Amino acid sequence: MAEAVANVARRINATVEEGKDSLDLSSCQLISFPEGVFKVLRTVSENIRIITLAGNQMKAISSKFFSTFTQLRELDLQGNILTKLPDQVGEMEHMTSINLANNSFSIFPEKLTEIATLERIDLEGNNITELPLEKLSTMPALKWLNVKSNPLNSSNHFALHSPYKFDILLTTD
Repeated sequence: MAEAVANVARRINATVEEGKDSLDLSSCQLISFPEGVFKVLRTVSENIRIITLAGNQMKAISSKFFSTFTQLRELDLQGNILTKLPDQVGEMEHMTSINLANNSFSIFPEKLTEIATLERIDLEGNNITELPLEKLSTMPALKWLNVKSNPLNSSNHFALHSPYKFDILLTTD
């Protein structure tokens, strides 16, 4: 555990000292986003555009995360055990890509449909049965939606064959 904490500290310090626009805390055995990170990164949080938290054991992500990293463009949360996102995710004005693959979502996180800049949503390998197709179809920037390996109900499968302005990746039976 001490090694994991030291690893997180090293990565955070590198982001601050080198003025990086990205923060990679993937595979750090995190169960949540460390509260202390907010303090360490407060002077550079506006510069951070990309955060990778893939391959951890995160069950939740706080609203403070989204209110702190307001300039975020890309967020990679794949391979955690998330079941939902806080409402504040809908206020991300610059986000273009979110990777939520291989988590534990059973309901599509509809607040994502409020992000006008969002181009890519990856929800492969979750437990989602229904998609908010009407809301998705009104997203101005959406280009790509991956819902492979989700137990989508048959009415969604039928509706997904209608023409949309974005690509939908599905698992075909």
